[in-house]
Amino acid sequence: MKIPTTLKHKPVIVVEDYENVDGRLAYETDAKGLSLGLAQWNDRGKVDISAKVWRHTGEKWSRQSEELPLHRVLDLAILLCRAKQYFQEAYRFENFYDPNSPMIERIGLQGDAMSVMVCTDNEKIDEDIRLFAQALSNDDELIAERLITLSRILKEMGY
Repeated sequence: MKIPTTLKHKPVIVVEDYENVDGRLAYETDAKGLSLGLAQWNDRGKVDISAKVWRHTGEKWSRQSEELPLHRVLDLAILLCRAKQYFQEAYRFENFYDPNSPMIERIGLQGDAMSVMVCTDNEKIDEDIRLFAQALSNDDELIAERLITLSRILKEMGY
């Protein structure tokens, strides 16, 4: 399915067959494509690049399509990697975390830090963190394949 080029987000680099590789939803997803392009929020004279997940209902392009600035895509990748790393050792805690010390790590970015922590404000955190850990484990093969690919590409780029 061709990604539309007449909307506010202007695709430049596209994956038009994303529905074939969308994790457990492959071949049965409404996420039909990915693109990197000119952001829909661009003002005259100011150009930002964004990433977009294109969703299609079967009849039309969905308003639930998501557009993110590239730094947020990378921040989410950092968060995912750190969470995955955390859960490799979280079994040591009775409830997969230490309620007295919910901070996982502060990751320095742009002269400050992104605080990665267990959400103890969630009143069902003990149940939800177990469900999260199990889902992360269930998807390990899908996630690992993508992380290995990302690692290879980063190494090729000199990172």
